[in-house]
Amino acid sequence: MIIKSRAPLRLGLGGGGTDTPPYCELYGGYVLNATIGMYAYAILENSPDGKLRFHATDRNERFETSAVSRVPVDGILALHKGVYNRIVRDFNGGRPLPVTLTTFSDALAGSGLGSSSTMVVCMIQAYVEALNLPLGEYDIAQLAYEIERIDLALSGGKQDQYAATFGGFNFIEFHKGDRVIVNPLRIKPWILSELEMRIVLYYTGVSRESARIIDEQTRNIEQKSAGSLEAMHTLKEEAVIMKECLLKGDLARFAQSLDSSWNRKKDLSSSISNDHIERIYNGAKSAGALAGKISGAGGGGYFMFFADYEHRVSLIDYLESLGHGKVVNCRFTSSGAMSWRLPSSGYDGFRM
Repeated sequence: MIIKSRAPLRLGLGGGGTDTPPYCELYGGYVLNATIGMYAYAILENSPDGKLRFHATDRNERFETSAVSRVPVDGILALHKGVYNRIVRDFNGGRPLPVTLTTFSDALAGSGLGSSSTMVVCMIQAYVEALNLPLGEYDIAQLAYEIERIDLALSGGKQDQYAATFGGFNFIEFHKGDRVIVNPLRIKPWILSELEMRIVLYYTGVSRESARIIDEQTRNIEQKSAGSLEAMHTLKEEAVIMKECLLKGDLARFAQSLDSSWNRKKDLSSSISNDHIERIYNGAKSAGALAGKISGAGGGGYFMFFADYEHRVSLIDYLESLGHGKVVNCRFTSSGAMSWRLPSSGYDGFRM
Protein backbone atom coordinates (compact mmCIF):
# COMPACT_ATOMS: atom_id res chain seq x y z
CA MET A 1 0.00 0.00 0.00
CA ILE A 2 1.35 3.40 -0.99
CA ILE A 3 -0.32 6.71 -0.23
CA LYS A 4 1.00 9.95 -1.69
CA SER A 5 0.09 13.54 -0.91
CA ARG A 6 1.13 17.05 -1.74
CA ALA A 7 0.31 20.56 -0.51
CA PRO A 8 1.13 23.89 -2.17
CA LEU A 9 3.44 26.55 -0.81
CA ARG A 10 2.13 30.10 -0.56
CA LEU A 11 3.05 33.69 -1.25
CA GLY A 12 2.12 36.11 1.50
CA LEU A 13 0.69 39.16 -0.25
CA GLY A 14 -0.71 41.28 2.56
CA GLY A 15 -1.45 41.30 6.28
CA GLY A 16 1.32 38.90 7.26
CA GLY A 17 1.91 39.00 11.02
CA THR A 18 -1.67 39.90 11.90
CA ASP A 19 -2.43 36.15 11.97
CA THR A 20 -0.03 35.68 14.88
CA PRO A 21 -1.15 35.69 18.53
CA PRO A 22 -1.53 37.80 20.55
CA TYR A 23 -2.40 40.36 17.86
CA CYS A 24 -5.16 38.33 16.18
CA GLU A 25 -6.65 37.44 19.56
CA LEU A 26 -6.79 41.08 20.62
CA TYR A 27 -7.60 42.90 17.39
CA GLY A 28 -8.39 40.29 14.74
CA GLY A 29 -6.18 39.68 11.72
CA TYR A 30 -6.62 39.81 7.95
CA VAL A 31 -4.26 38.05 5.56
CA LEU A 32 -4.20 37.90 1.77
CA ASN A 33 -2.21 35.04 0.28
CA ALA A 34 -2.04 32.79 -2.77
CA THR A 35 -0.63 29.33 -3.37
CA ILE A 36 1.93 28.75 -6.11
CA GLY A 37 3.13 25.79 -8.16
CA MET A 38 5.70 24.67 -5.60
CA TYR A 39 4.84 21.84 -3.23
CA ALA A 40 5.63 19.73 -0.20
CA TYR A 41 5.28 15.99 -0.84
CA ALA A 42 4.76 12.93 1.36
CA ILE A 43 4.78 9.19 0.67
CA LEU A 44 3.27 6.87 3.30
CA GLU A 45 3.79 3.10 3.21
CA ASN A 46 3.20 0.14 5.50
CA SER A 47 6.35 -1.22 7.14
CA PRO A 48 6.08 -5.04 7.04
CA ASP A 49 8.90 -5.40 9.59
CA GLY A 50 6.99 -3.41 12.23
CA LYS A 51 9.40 -0.49 12.18
CA LEU A 52 8.59 3.20 12.18
CA ARG A 53 10.69 5.20 9.73
CA PHE A 54 10.84 8.87 8.77
CA HIS A 55 12.99 10.09 5.90
CA ALA A 56 13.28 13.68 4.66
CA THR A 57 15.13 13.14 1.39
CA ASP A 58 15.71 16.84 0.68
CA ARG A 59 17.35 17.32 4.08
CA ASN A 60 19.10 13.94 4.12
CA GLU A 61 17.65 13.19 7.55
CA ARG A 62 16.46 9.77 8.74
CA PHE A 63 14.86 8.39 11.86
CA GLU A 64 14.02 4.76 12.68
CA THR A 65 12.61 2.97 15.72
CA SER A 66 10.26 0.18 16.62
CA ALA A 67 6.67 1.26 16.15
CA VAL A 68 5.60 2.95 19.38
CA SER A 69 2.60 4.92 20.58
CA ARG A 70 4.62 8.07 21.08
CA VAL A 71 7.97 9.13 19.69
CA PRO A 72 10.04 11.49 21.85
CA VAL A 73 10.28 14.80 20.01
CA ASP A 74 13.97 15.50 20.18
CA GLY A 75 16.70 15.86 17.61
CA ILE A 76 15.82 15.65 13.93
CA LEU A 77 12.47 15.50 12.10
CA ALA A 78 10.42 17.10 14.87
CA LEU A 79 7.55 17.86 12.49
CA HIS A 80 7.29 14.23 11.39
CA LYS A 81 7.30 13.07 15.00
CA GLY A 82 4.75 15.65 16.09
CA VAL A 83 2.31 14.68 13.34
CA TYR A 84 2.73 10.97 14.05
CA ASN A 85 2.18 11.38 17.78
CA ARG A 86 -1.00 13.38 17.29
CA ILE A 87 -2.44 11.03 14.67
CA VAL A 88 -1.79 7.98 16.85
CA ARG A 89 -3.22 9.63 19.95
CA ASP A 90 -6.33 11.21 18.46
CA PHE A 91 -7.23 8.93 15.56
CA ASN A 92 -5.73 5.47 16.14
CA GLY A 93 -6.66 4.79 19.76
CA GLY A 94 -3.05 5.08 20.91
CA ARG A 95 -2.06 2.05 18.83
CA PRO A 96 1.34 2.32 17.08
CA LEU A 97 1.47 2.70 13.31
CA PRO A 98 4.29 0.71 11.66
CA VAL A 99 4.82 3.00 8.67
CA THR A 100 7.52 4.54 6.53
CA LEU A 101 6.96 8.24 5.84
CA THR A 102 9.13 9.87 3.18
CA THR A 103 8.97 13.61 2.48
CA PHE A 104 10.56 16.29 0.33
CA SER A 105 9.81 19.87 -0.66
CA ASP A 106 10.34 22.18 -3.62
CA ALA A 107 11.53 24.89 -1.22
CA LEU A 108 14.05 24.92 1.57
CA ALA A 109 13.06 25.49 5.17
CA GLY A 110 13.33 29.20 5.90
CA SER A 111 12.19 30.11 2.39
CA GLY A 112 9.37 32.37 3.58
CA LEU A 113 6.87 30.35 1.57
CA GLY A 114 5.36 28.57 4.57
CA SER A 115 7.37 25.41 3.92
CA SER A 116 7.25 23.96 7.45
CA SER A 117 3.50 24.37 7.91
CA THR A 118 2.87 23.15 4.38
CA MET A 119 4.84 20.00 5.13
CA VAL A 120 2.76 19.40 8.28
CA VAL A 121 -0.46 19.76 6.26
CA CYS A 122 0.92 17.43 3.61
CA MET A 123 1.77 14.71 6.14
CA ILE A 124 -1.61 15.01 7.83
CA GLN A 125 -3.30 14.69 4.43
CA ALA A 126 -1.44 11.40 3.84
CA TYR A 127 -2.65 9.98 7.15
CA VAL A 128 -6.19 11.22 6.44
CA GLU A 129 -6.17 9.26 3.18
CA ALA A 130 -4.59 6.17 4.72
CA LEU A 131 -6.89 5.97 7.75
CA ASN A 132 -10.02 7.32 6.01
CA LEU A 133 -10.31 10.08 8.59
CA PRO A 134 -13.41 12.30 8.39
CA LEU A 135 -11.51 15.59 8.42
CA GLY A 136 -12.41 18.57 6.26
CA GLU A 137 -10.21 21.50 5.26
CA TYR A 138 -10.82 23.52 8.41
CA ASP A 139 -10.14 20.44 10.56
CA ILE A 140 -6.84 19.68 8.83
CA ALA A 141 -5.63 23.28 8.99
CA GLN A 142 -6.52 23.64 12.68
CA LEU A 143 -4.88 20.30 13.50
CA ALA A 144 -1.70 21.38 11.70
CA TYR A 145 -1.71 24.65 13.64
CA GLU A 146 -2.12 22.86 16.97
CA ILE A 147 0.68 20.39 16.21
CA GLU A 148 3.12 23.16 15.35
CA ARG A 149 2.19 25.90 17.77
CA ILE A 150 0.91 23.90 20.78
CA ASP A 151 2.36 20.38 20.67
CA LEU A 152 5.79 21.41 19.36
CA ALA A 153 5.72 24.98 20.75
CA LEU A 154 7.05 26.46 17.50
CA SER A 155 6.58 30.20 17.06
CA GLY A 156 4.45 31.40 14.18
CA GLY A 157 1.05 32.39 12.89
CA LYS A 158 -1.95 30.64 11.39
CA GLN A 159 -2.08 31.61 7.74
CA ASP A 160 0.29 28.97 6.31
CA GLN A 161 -1.75 25.98 7.45
CA TYR A 162 -4.97 27.35 5.95
CA ALA A 163 -3.32 28.44 2.70
CA ALA A 164 -1.79 24.99 2.14
CA THR A 165 -5.01 23.17 2.97
CA PHE A 166 -7.42 25.29 0.91
CA GLY A 167 -5.20 26.46 -1.95
CA GLY A 168 -5.81 29.35 -4.34
CA PHE A 169 -6.19 33.04 -3.57
CA ASN A 170 -7.70 33.57 -0.14
CA PHE A 171 -8.55 36.46 2.13
CA ILE A 172 -8.42 34.90 5.58
CA GLU A 173 -9.85 36.36 8.77
CA PHE A 174 -8.40 35.42 12.16
CA HIS A 175 -10.53 36.09 15.23
CA LYS A 176 -10.45 35.44 18.94
CA GLY A 177 -10.73 31.86 20.14
CA ASP A 178 -9.15 30.19 17.08
CA ARG A 179 -12.06 31.26 14.88
CA VAL A 180 -10.86 31.42 11.29
CA ILE A 181 -12.84 32.30 8.17
CA VAL A 182 -11.37 31.51 4.75
CA ASN A 183 -12.79 33.65 1.95
CA PRO A 184 -11.78 32.24 -1.48
CA LEU A 185 -11.34 35.00 -4.05
CA ARG A 186 -12.64 34.66 -7.60
CA ILE A 187 -9.82 36.35 -9.47
CA LYS A 188 -10.56 36.85 -13.17
CA PRO A 189 -8.30 34.78 -15.49
CA TRP A 190 -6.82 37.88 -17.16
CA ILE A 191 -5.83 39.28 -13.77
CA LEU A 192 -4.11 36.01 -12.83
CA SER A 193 -2.24 36.03 -16.13
CA GLU A 194 -1.21 39.64 -15.61
CA LEU A 195 0.06 38.86 -12.11
CA GLU A 196 2.12 35.91 -13.35
CA MET A 197 3.60 38.16 -16.06
CA ARG A 198 4.51 40.91 -13.61
CA ILE A 199 5.70 38.99 -10.53
CA VAL A 200 9.33 37.90 -10.30
CA LEU A 201 10.33 35.62 -7.43
CA TYR A 202 13.91 35.77 -6.28
CA TYR A 203 15.47 33.47 -3.70
CA THR A 204 17.93 35.66 -1.82
CA GLY A 205 20.29 32.79 -1.10
CA VAL A 206 19.75 33.36 2.61
CA SER A 207 17.61 31.02 4.67
CA ARG A 208 16.23 32.60 7.83
CA GLU A 209 14.97 31.50 11.21
CA SER A 210 11.47 32.96 11.42
CA ALA A 211 10.97 32.11 15.11
CA ARG A 212 13.36 34.82 16.32
CA ILE A 213 11.63 37.48 14.22
CA ILE A 214 8.15 36.36 15.26
CA ASP A 215 9.15 36.25 18.93
CA GLU A 216 10.33 39.87 18.71
CA GLN A 217 7.05 40.89 17.05
CA THR A 218 5.11 39.08 19.77
CA ARG A 219 7.01 40.84 22.55
CA ASN A 220 6.35 44.20 20.92
CA ILE A 221 2.61 43.51 20.77
CA GLU A 222 2.51 42.18 24.34
CA GLN A 223 4.28 45.32 25.52
CA LYS A 224 1.85 47.39 23.41
CA SER A 225 4.63 49.09 21.51
CA ALA A 226 2.90 51.98 19.74
CA GLY A 227 5.01 51.66 16.61
CA SER A 228 4.44 47.92 16.23
CA LEU A 229 0.70 48.16 16.92
CA GLU A 230 0.27 50.97 14.42
CA ALA A 231 2.25 48.98 11.84
CA MET A 232 0.06 45.90 12.42
CA HIS A 233 -3.12 47.92 12.03
CA THR A 234 -1.79 49.38 8.78
CA LEU A 235 -0.82 45.96 7.42
CA LYS A 236 -4.33 44.73 8.11
CA GLU A 237 -5.83 47.71 6.28
CA GLU A 238 -3.49 47.23 3.33
CA ALA A 239 -4.56 43.57 3.05
CA VAL A 240 -8.14 44.75 2.53
CA ILE A 241 -7.01 47.27 -0.10
CA MET A 242 -4.95 44.65 -1.95
CA LYS A 243 -7.88 42.23 -1.95
CA GLU A 244 -10.13 44.84 -3.56
CA CYS A 245 -7.43 45.73 -6.09
CA LEU A 246 -7.09 42.11 -7.19
CA LEU A 247 -10.82 41.64 -7.54
CA LYS A 248 -11.13 44.83 -9.61
CA GLY A 249 -7.91 44.42 -11.58
CA ASP A 250 -6.39 47.67 -10.29
CA LEU A 251 -2.81 46.40 -10.38
CA ALA A 252 -1.22 49.85 -10.22
CA ARG A 253 -2.84 50.44 -6.84
CA PHE A 254 -2.01 46.85 -5.86
CA ALA A 255 1.68 47.52 -6.48
CA GLN A 256 1.57 50.71 -4.41
CA SER A 257 -0.06 48.88 -1.51
CA LEU A 258 2.37 45.98 -1.77
CA ASP A 259 5.35 48.30 -1.57
CA SER A 260 3.81 50.33 1.24
CA SER A 261 3.15 47.17 3.22
CA TRP A 262 6.77 46.06 2.93
CA ASN A 263 8.07 49.37 4.22
CA ARG A 264 5.54 49.31 7.08
CA LYS A 265 6.31 45.67 7.93
CA LYS A 266 9.90 46.59 8.70
CA ASP A 267 8.62 48.51 11.73
CA LEU A 268 7.55 45.23 13.38
CA SER A 269 11.04 43.89 14.05
CA SER A 270 14.63 44.98 13.62
CA SER A 271 15.40 41.61 11.99
CA ILE A 272 12.88 41.74 9.13
CA SER A 273 15.32 43.53 6.85
CA ASN A 274 19.09 43.97 6.75
CA ASP A 275 21.77 45.57 4.59
CA HIS A 276 21.83 42.59 2.19
CA ILE A 277 18.07 42.69 1.67
CA GLU A 278 18.01 46.49 1.29
CA ARG A 279 20.72 46.38 -1.37
CA ILE A 280 18.70 43.83 -3.34
CA TYR A 281 15.51 45.87 -2.94
CA ASN A 282 17.07 49.19 -3.93
CA GLY A 283 18.83 47.65 -6.92
CA ALA A 284 15.61 45.99 -8.06
CA LYS A 285 13.73 49.29 -7.85
CA SER A 286 16.44 50.93 -9.97
CA ALA A 287 16.09 48.07 -12.48
CA GLY A 288 12.38 48.75 -12.91
CA ALA A 289 10.56 46.99 -10.07
CA LEU A 290 7.47 48.89 -8.95
CA ALA A 291 7.27 47.06 -5.64
CA GLY A 292 8.94 44.36 -3.62
CA LYS A 293 8.55 42.49 -0.36
CA ILE A 294 9.97 39.49 1.40
CA SER A 295 7.46 36.66 1.60
CA GLY A 296 6.98 35.40 5.14
CA ALA A 297 8.44 36.72 8.37
CA GLY A 298 11.42 38.44 6.72
CA GLY A 299 15.16 38.26 7.19
CA GLY A 300 15.73 36.26 4.00
CA GLY A 301 14.04 33.64 1.86
CA TYR A 302 12.08 34.67 -1.24
CA PHE A 303 11.75 38.26 -2.44
CA MET A 304 8.64 38.95 -4.50
CA PHE A 305 9.01 41.79 -7.00
CA PHE A 306 6.28 43.38 -9.10
CA ALA A 307 7.17 45.07 -12.39
CA ASP A 308 5.62 46.23 -15.64
CA TYR A 309 6.24 43.79 -18.47
CA GLU A 310 8.70 46.11 -20.26
CA HIS A 311 11.00 46.05 -17.21
CA ARG A 312 10.66 42.35 -16.40
CA VAL A 313 13.76 41.28 -18.39
CA SER A 314 15.94 44.08 -17.02
CA LEU A 315 14.83 43.20 -13.49
CA ILE A 316 15.69 39.52 -13.99
CA ASP A 317 19.05 40.48 -15.54
CA TYR A 318 19.86 42.58 -12.49
CA LEU A 319 18.90 39.86 -10.02
CA GLU A 320 20.91 37.23 -11.89
CA SER A 321 23.90 39.57 -12.04
CA LEU A 322 24.13 39.53 -8.25
CA GLY A 323 25.82 36.15 -8.47
CA HIS A 324 23.88 34.58 -5.62
CA GLY A 325 20.29 33.51 -5.22
CA LYS A 326 17.95 32.31 -7.93
CA VAL A 327 15.12 33.72 -10.05
CA VAL A 328 11.97 31.55 -10.09
CA ASN A 329 8.86 31.84 -12.25
CA CYS A 330 5.60 32.52 -10.41
CA ARG A 331 2.70 30.25 -11.34
CA PHE A 332 -0.43 30.24 -9.21
CA THR A 333 -2.41 27.13 -8.33
CA SER A 334 -6.05 26.81 -7.34
CA SER A 335 -5.83 23.42 -5.63
CA GLY A 336 -5.00 22.84 -1.99
CA ALA A 337 -3.72 19.74 -0.19
CA MET A 338 -4.57 16.47 -1.91
CA SER A 339 -3.76 12.77 -1.60
CA TRP A 340 -4.06 9.71 -3.78
CA ARG A 341 -3.45 5.95 -3.90
CA LEU A 342 -1.29 4.38 -6.54
CA PRO A 343 -3.56 2.41 -8.92
CA SER A 344 -1.07 -0.44 -9.07
CA SER A 345 -0.85 -0.88 -5.33
CA GLY A 346 -3.90 -3.13 -5.04
CA TYR A 347 -5.07 -0.96 -2.20
CA ASP A 348 -7.73 -2.56 -0.02
CA GLY A 349 -7.19 -0.73 3.24
CA PHE A 350 -4.36 0.54 5.41
CA ARG A 351 -3.24 -2.50 7.38
CA MET A 352 -1.69 -2.15 10.81
